[in-house]
Amino acid sequence: MPEELLSHEPATGALLWRAGVSDVDEEVACARAGWPAWAAKPLTVRVETMRRFANTVRARADAFADLIARETGKPLWEAKTEVDSVIGKIDISVSAYAERTSQRRSEGAMGARVAIRHKPHGVLAVLGPYNFPAHLPNGHIVPALLAGNAVVFKPSEKTPASGAFLAECYRAAGVPPECIRLVIGGPAAGKALAEHPGIDGLLFTGSARTGLALNRAFAAKPEKILALEMGGNNPIVVWDTPDIATAATIVVQSAFTSAGQRCTCARRLIVQDALYEPLVAAVDALAGRLIVGDPHGDPQPFMGPVIDNAAADQLADGFVGLITRGGRPIRHLERADPALPFLAPALIDVTDMPERPDIELFGPILQVFRAHDFDEAIEEANATRYGLSASLISQTPALYDRFWAGIRAGVVNWNRPTNGAPSNAPFGGVGWSGNHRPSAYYAADYCAYPVVSNEADAARASIGVGLRDS
Repeated sequence: MPEELLSHEPATGALLWRAGVSDVDEEVACARAGWPAWAAKPLTVRVETMRRFANTVRARADAFADLIARETGKPLWEAKTEVDSVIGKIDISVSAYAERTSQRRSEGAMGARVAIRHKPHGVLAVLGPYNFPAHLPNGHIVPALLAGNAVVFKPSEKTPASGAFLAECYRAAGVPPECIRLVIGGPAAGKALAEHPGIDGLLFTGSARTGLALNRAFAAKPEKILALEMGGNNPIVVWDTPDIATAATIVVQSAFTSAGQRCTCARRLIVQDALYEPLVAAVDALAGRLIVGDPHGDPQPFMGPVIDNAAADQLADGFVGLITRGGRPIRHLERADPALPFLAPALIDVTDMPERPDIELFGPILQVFRAHDFDEAIEEANATRYGLSASLISQTPALYDRFWAGIRAGVVNWNRPTNGAPSNAPFGGVGWSGNHRPSAYYAADYCAYPVVSNEADAARASIGVGLRDS
């Protein structure tokens, strides 16, 4: 394992940050020693600490957004919205905790009471992604801390500086240092943390490949909670709509926001045969107008680079692979500078491909499929092992009813983009997109477990049948 981890700016290649690699055993041991005291504090103390965290992030918002923009390459305007989401998560998580894991009592038999309360798991590991290095891990960490857990957080090795900044905000707000531990390192450190016997659960956001490996590893550990947020091969269906310009705008937002580096981004456009020519022309024209540039550029870009050159190379190979399998390029995946990972949006028609690979191309590539009837459109939309997000653009409510009933996804939208899920609702998918533990508003469910108690002030008991006479 290397002694130091480096982080570079995708837009320039410049060195941004460096730090020593963490000792996973030490970080977990520290968390195990500290979490009982945190769990024993009244909920009001933990809530107030989280509110101080929100204020801490608010006071450092400009510096935080600047760091996220530099480290991920996303435009500064988008990095600012991510910081706003970090702040907004506090009130949402407090409400979710009260609604989904609150204490409840009811009357039982013979004057007894039934009490439902929740306990924290203990030490939870959080593995964060690079595309939202603050917002997505924060969505696990805040509800975990509210429930009384300690957290060992490993940010992506591609965005460690943003993760370190987030952890420092928790500590500055008064979260005990032993209850928010930071692991800096690469895949080996992540593997060591996931396998560590000292954790009581793992909250993961990342690729399906890694998530499937974690699912297999935890299959023999039913005592540990596992929450998986994985990727998507998300469809957007356009059918029976007269407003081509608006439909094209929603498609472009779905496919190319964050340079296509959102798990909810549309990967496949399924379009009605009669709308194919005008819609594809409109999407192509709008994609060609998108500014791809430096995150701090003026005018502000719509999208920045992908995370690094390795990702850009992989996407280029994936696009060529679609062509060799029979795809027809509509707009090529252009890369202006081979030394930097800036990619222009790409469109490719895959209608006549004999086999369409069910893969998540995590970047600005949109595959287009021409469907002849709505049943074929739904069948094509469901032709994936993933099941995260899906959207229908249509002016016909009856079609949306059919779409909602027939589509297999955890997020199903109507006349809205596939991405941009609200934080005050559950978020998650099925199939290779998750393991039925949705996050966001429902994150409270996997951060504490319910304990049911049958209680009475005095012991009373009798046996009415089955006894011999004394």
